[in-house]
Amino acid sequence: MSTSTEQSTPSPGAGAGQTDPFGPPGEPVEGRVYTATGQDWQEIADLQAERGDERIVVNMGPQHPSTHGVLRLILEMEGESVLEARCGIGYLHTGIEKNMEVRTWTQGVTFCTRMDYLTPLFQEVAYCLSVERLLGITEDVPEKATVMRVLLMELNRISSHLVAIATGGMEIGALTVMTIGFRDREMILDAFELITGLRMNHAFIRPGGVANDLPDNGIAKLRDTVAWLKKHLPEYAAFCNENPIFKGRLGGVGHLDLAGCMALGITGPVLRSTGYGWDLRKQQPYCGYETYDFEVPTWDTADAYGRFRVRQEEMWQSLRIVEQCIDRLERMEGEPVMVADAKIAWPAQMSIGPDGMGNSNEHIKHIMSQSMEALIHHFKLVTEGFRVPPGQAYVPIESPKGELGAHLVSDGGTRPYRAHFRDPSFNNLQAVPIMCEGGMISDVVVAVASIDPVMGGVDR
Repeated sequence: MSTSTEQSTPSPGAGAGQTDPFGPPGEPVEGRVYTATGQDWQEIADLQAERGDERIVVNMGPQHPSTHGVLRLILEMEGESVLEARCGIGYLHTGIEKNMEVRTWTQGVTFCTRMDYLTPLFQEVAYCLSVERLLGITEDVPEKATVMRVLLMELNRISSHLVAIATGGMEIGALTVMTIGFRDREMILDAFELITGLRMNHAFIRPGGVANDLPDNGIAKLRDTVAWLKKHLPEYAAFCNENPIFKGRLGGVGHLDLAGCMALGITGPVLRSTGYGWDLRKQQPYCGYETYDFEVPTWDTADAYGRFRVRQEEMWQSLRIVEQCIDRLERMEGEPVMVADAKIAWPAQMSIGPDGMGNSNEHIKHIMSQSMEALIHHFKLVTEGFRVPPGQAYVPIESPKGELGAHLVSDGGTRPYRAHFRDPSFNNLQAVPIMCEGGMISDVVVAVASIDPVMGGVDR
């Protein structure tokens, strides 16, 4: 248990004024204010003993309570009931957004893909769509590249939901759900590795298209992956949907209605569990989503169980989209996957040498056989990068956790003047107090797991 301190100033009830560092100036405070700063825990215990009541401040974390990262929950409790809950974030801060200011526009993909490490391809797409809007080349991106982006995003949506369901099940003792969730995710990661070369943090989506075309056996591998998922996704419904223990642990827990979601800016499955079918793929289509046949699942319980059912059905809808993408890609063999403008297109068609690391002799000969101007252009594009006209752009997309947006500002140079992301986990974590206060401490982890926050995206 980590430590915290308690303000020594008496409460208003004791006849003196007291300030709450978490409240607006002048707001009246009832009771004692606890400020968690990591000091001597014994001091808190002694002060608490003097009060003579049953209230106690507990640190849940910093650890991984179904959060895919390090979250600290500061809980004020009476018995097993949670009276107040606050989130302590920042333990996973990486400075990604600031680092992007000193890298080229293409190198920025390598940073943003590492924010929410369970949904890397969504960050890449949001970022590249914003760069392409600034460049004015949105309509020039090849159709095949757009279809590949949709394919990878929807596979990524399934893998993210599998982790949410698996870790959420693990926290309440449903260990079989955890093992099969990660088993099925491995199949998707194998497909990612075949297409992008990496299981995570791909940097595969580039401004202007994607890094490379599908490999020769890509279509066949994708069809095998779809067949595997079709066979095994029904297991989650069989294990959980009508399981009385599962429903008892999730039903009515973490309740947040539509008004609360709208007030707090909550999106994604948490919003759709209230019955409101808001999905940017339908409301504000991008990447040609308006041309795909799929539905937006909703539920009407506004609790942790409803969010589980929404994610479960969304995996099936994503699988429908994946199948449509595969059919389209099969008809697009040989088509380009990067814009034709050589001043923007990152040189991506690079063969690997026999050591598996450097460029092959064939590729080196190909570059060196060009004119000196072509070689200089290649060198400058890779080392210096392309210039983006001054301006700013914000492009939102529907990630597995809600609205993910990339806000980019350009001063006309070869790197972003400012890069900022609206990560849905950051906004959705605002719901923790309203979901947990008044409930039992045993339900806190269930409520947090139903939000499915990834702290890499929260802290960035």
